[in-house]
Amino acid sequence: MQIATPYLMFLGDVPDTLAAKTAYGIKDWRPDWCVGQMRLPGCAADLGIPDMTLPEALAKGCRTLVIGVVNAGGVLPDHWVKEIVAAIEAGLDVASGLHVKLGAVPAIAEAAARRGRQLHDVRHTDERFPTGKGTKRAGRRLLTVGTDCSVGKKYTVLALERGMRERGLDADFCATGQTGVFISGRGVAIDAVVADFISGAVETISPEAAPNHWDLIEGQGSLFHPSFAGVSLGLLHGAQADAFVVCHEPTRSTMRGVKHPLPTLQQVIDLTVQLGSLTNPAIKPVGISVNTQALGESEAKALLDKLAAEHSLPATDPVRFGVAGLVDRIVADFPEV
Repeated sequence: MQIATPYLMFLGDVPDTLAAKTAYGIKDWRPDWCVGQMRLPGCAADLGIPDMTLPEALAKGCRTLVIGVVNAGGVLPDHWVKEIVAAIEAGLDVASGLHVKLGAVPAIAEAAARRGRQLHDVRHTDERFPTGKGTKRAGRRLLTVGTDCSVGKKYTVLALERGMRERGLDADFCATGQTGVFISGRGVAIDAVVADFISGAVETISPEAAPNHWDLIEGQGSLFHPSFAGVSLGLLHGAQADAFVVCHEPTRSTMRGVKHPLPTLQQVIDLTVQLGSLTNPAIKPVGISVNTQALGESEAKALLDKLAAEHSLPATDPVRFGVAGLVDRIVADFPEV
């Protein structure tokens, strides 16, 4: 899936900012792609970018209308359809993270066919992936893994992409979730891939590359989560990771949505090395990423220092304290060839 940029962000008439969290994530990490926003009367969200009409957006070079909202059931409200059709008629592609497929709405499908525009449903894919082969391929790869789901795996690789590029390293973010696909402009939502082809899909989005090129692969779920461990394992094998960063949220005692206790960081490190060695016997940890949002600054720093000492790895909150220590470790452990 390759989404044309830049974007016109469609917020509709969402009732609060949380309903537009996908749009906010895209704007936070790819502000240069978010040229303007399109809001309907009563919209309670504001990305802080210019409100634009369709002619204004086209004049600014917009190529895709992004429906950057979430709602219960992932439905597309009927009164949004005419706005989306108008965007298609004006010459824009449309991309959506909702569960309902754009092409399943007759008026949208007909307009896209008539105008030759692309419809992107990032929660779905029609692409056929091969089964994973595990054959050694050139280039370097880093995967984020977690003690749980929703602990900062996407934000960690995005921060690493920025930090590594600032240090002159050749690094690209590889998206495996719907928000990540919008942020990257490409990738695949792994939860839309049939289980047998997960590792093959990851091999496809992180193919053979130049020896010093880094693909930074967005992790999903956790090897210890009873609901999502299968996805996490497929990602690990397909990534053929040289390096991994363990992501953690320190205030939890059980994993999200289940009663299973949170694993320790060491358990995650050990199991990731054990299972990841199937496709890369040289896999190694290069750091710990902790979401310290719920902690005060002194408490957060004390925890990070403690974890770094316990595991002999750099530990940071990428959003709060940056990723310099992680990049230092990557550079030290993987000198350019």
